[in-house]
Amino acid sequence: MLLRFAVGRCAVSPTGDKLYITSNSQRKLLTLAMDGTLLATFEDHKLRWPCSLHVTPAGQVLVCGGLSSTILQVDWEGRRKLATLATGRDGMWSPRSVCYSSTTSSIIVGTQGLIGDIMVFRVE
Repeated sequence: MLLRFAVGRCAVSPTGDKLYITSNSQRKLLTLAMDGTLLATFEDHKLRWPCSLHVTPAGQVLVCGGLSSTILQVDWEGRRKLATLATGRDGMWSPRSVCYSSTTSSIIVGTQGLIGDIMVFRVE
């Protein structure tokens, strides 16, 4: 099966059996098996221009909504939103990269600005 779509970023699950892909043009997070089979499609009105993602060691997917200024947490299947982790109300503006540090229990977000900012959110 050959799927065609614009790829923003991609990441592999901790178990190595899934590939997560952001599709900016479709405003979606796609979950594929390693053979290319589409397993799930995630859409949310709070996810405009999904430009980056990160998969935690526990398999949860963090996705940046670049135009919606949000960071969403999605389940390991890529089917449902678990939480909205940050929004413009938290000072989030145009996130471009996200990662989770298990060492510091923090979510680190790189944003676009005149000089760019790095925001750190502690996770309990």
